[in-house]
Amino acid sequence: MAFVVAAIWKAKPGEGKRITEVIKTMTPLSRAEEGNLFYQAQVSPEDPETFFLYEQYADAQAYEDHKATPHFQEHVFGYAIEYLAERSVKTYETIDV
Repeated sequence: MAFVVAAIWKAKPGEGKRITEVIKTMTPLSRAEEGNLFYQAQVSPEDPETFFLYEQYADAQAYEDHKATPHFQEHVFGYAIEYLAERSVKTYETIDV
């Protein structure tokens, strides 16, 4: 079983490029984390200011560890949040067969 995070980020008008740059910075850093199993961001082809982030972690603690990393604190909480109009995060667990 893996812990899954599905996040939707909606940039403030005109801030899509700024959020894209944050995601480009965060992706390799997040993928390198010990508890990260998968990390992929997408952008809506209809709305370039709407992003979908799909992440998998070994467990819920690995996700908490991700949020506590210096790069998350700096680039997401310390920067990107200011340029987001909306942000939603839902969590799931995989169904392993």
